[in-house]
This record gives sequence, C-alpha cells and structure tokens, in this order.
Amino acid sequence: MTAYITASLLELETPVTVSSSTGNKDPVVAKGLSCLKSVIEDVKNTYTTALLTYTFSLAKDTDTRQQLFKKLEDVAISDGSHLHWSQSGSAGDSDSLAVEISSYVLLAVLTTDSVTTADLGFANRIVSWLVKQQNAYGGFSSTQDTVVALQALSLYATKVFSSDGSSTVTVQSAGDTHHFEVNQDNKLLYQEKQLQNVPAKYSIEVKGSTCVSVQ
Repeated sequence: MTAYITASLLELETPVTVSSSTGNKDPVVAKGLSCLKSVIEDVKNTYTTALLTYTFSLAKDTDTRQQLFKKLEDVAISDGSHLHWSQSGSAGDSDSLAVEISSYVLLAVLTTDSVTTADLGFANRIVSWLVKQQNAYGGFSSTQDTVVALQALSLYATKVFSSDGSSTVTVQSAGDTHHFEVNQDNKLLYQEKQLQNVPAKYSIEVKGSTCVSVQ
C-alpha cells in the first residue's frame, strides 16, 4: 500500500527533495520512500519489484532504480521480439497480473529525465507483448490491469511521437488484402476493416516512418 500511495503522490509531482521555493520537502513522500527503501533487499515478489521500480523512477533515485531493474532483468521472460514479466515466471502466463507487472516495468523504463535509444528498444519489446494481450475492444483482462497498461502505452506513445511522416499498413492473406494509410491528418483515427477469410493466416507489413499500433 505504501508503494501505491507514494507513487500516486509522485505522479502528482509532490516534491521529494527540498524545494527552492518553499525550503522543505513533503514528509509523507520522504518517509514513504525511506520505508520502501529499507525493504528492497528482501523483496522477492515480481509484482512488488516492478511497482517499486516505477516508484523510485518517479523519485529520480537512480541507484535504487538500477538495483531494482537488475532484479527484474533476472526474471524477465524473453521470447524473440517480446518481453514481459509474470508472477509465476511462466512464459505461457499472460493473465491480468502479468499485464500489470509488465506495464509497471514499461512505466519505469520510460520515467527518466533522458530516454535513450536503448531504452526505447527495450520498451518496444514490452509494448509488442502488451498489445498482443489486448482484447477486441482495446482493453485487457480486468479494470486494474487495463488502467495501468493504457497509462504505460500512452506514455510510450508520447516518447515515440513524431510531428511528421506517414506509414502504410498492409494486412494480407491468400485471398484478402487491406491497406491502411496513417498520416498526420488521421493519426488519431481508429481504422477498422472486416477480414473476409476467417480463420486464415494473415501477414502484416508496415512501410513508412511513423509508429502504428495494429490489432
């Protein structure tokens, strides 16, 4: 509970260090971070580790953040271009908790003063896994994992945003082809076309210079 409350206060930009304008710092945040920091060595739970990593990323505590990331790297589930975490450690575990854990890791990766190309590459692998877990309505398994996942995906979108460029997405099967144009005029528009051959094996090809989400 302390991690949830501290993270929420930090998201509201509650000061962690002494403020130049007021000359003080928020005692609740300071004590919360102190409490959390004292138990980090004993944390074995992947969900808690992910939440703490995000919390200390918000607090800009680089050393603690890196310490927690090391723990997460040791239990990450890597599958080609996909990367995620689960409580059970099983690669086949794509339940609500796995979505929430992976979303907190994504938030932590992107919550830094300077997001590097390596950070974006790492984040992209998490995003690739997350979007595969979305249902037909864009949500996930539960309300809670949907809220955290959409927050993380929204933050990712702000980091890869480009003010120019366009892309063409081609969805194709043996007897069915659809083209989608994504440009600066319709980049926020949800586009959908009905697949004629179902079930069937479809391929997706993207050409261009913008980031698109395909489901």
